[in-house]
Amino acid sequence: MLLNRRKLSADAKLLGRWGEKRCEKFLRSKGLKTLARNFSCKTGEIDLVMVDSDGSIVFVEVRTKAAETFEPPESSITAPKKARLARTARYFLATNNIENRPFRFDVVTIVLGQTGQPTIKHYKNAFVP
Repeated sequence: MLLNRRKLSADAKLLGRWGEKRCEKFLRSKGLKTLARNFSCKTGEIDLVMVDSDGSIVFVEVRTKAAETFEPPESSITAPKKARLARTARYFLATNNIENRPFRFDVVTIVLGQTGQPTIKHYKNAFVP
C-alpha cells in the first residue's frame, strides 16, 4: 500500500517528498490543476502552486508528519514562514505575469500514522499575509 511506513518515518526528506506527491494527487482530485512544484527563489520556497476551478492561484504549503504529536502539523507555520511564503508568492506572480489574478494560501497536512490510510486535512485560505 504505502511505500514503506518504517522507511518513510525514518527519512524526513523522503517523507516530505511523499507528502507533497500525495497532496498534489489529493488536490487534483478536488479539481485543482498543477502550475509548479517546489518553486524556489532567493526569498523562499513554495511546495505547490495550483489553479482552482474559479481561476484563483493557490499557493500550497504541505506539512507531513509520520505520527500525530501534541502539536498539529499546521502549527509549525510561523509568522516569519508566512511572510516568506507571501514574498515568494509575489515573486512567482510577478515573474509569470499573473499579478491580476486572485490568489490564496492553503495548507495541507498529512499524518502518515501507524496503520490505515494517512490523514489528510485541507485548510483553504489558511492565512492572509
